[in-house]
Amino acid sequence: MTELPAYTRSQLALRNGQDKPQIWVAYQGLIYDVTASRLWHNGKHYEHWAGQDLTEELSGAPHTEEVFGRFTVIGVLK
Repeated sequence: MTELPAYTRSQLALRNGQDKPQIWVAYQGLIYDVTASRLWHNGKHYEHWAGQDLTEELSGAPHTEEVFGRFTVIGVLK
C-alpha cells in the first residue's frame, strides 16, 4: 500500500473551490477529494465550506460519516 501524502491546513485551505480548482475536505485526519460532487459546487455544501477540517462540524449534519465513503482519500492532514 502506498503511503498517502501529508498536507498542512494551509495547503488544504487552498483547495476550497475558489483559490484552486480542487475541492477538498478533511475528516478525522484524512483528506477527501469532493471536486466531482455536485453537492460541493463552488466549494460550499449547505453551511459547510471546503478547504477545512469538517470533523467537528459533522455532528450537526443530517448524515453520518459513511458519506465520506463516496469520495477518494487523497492525503492525510498534518
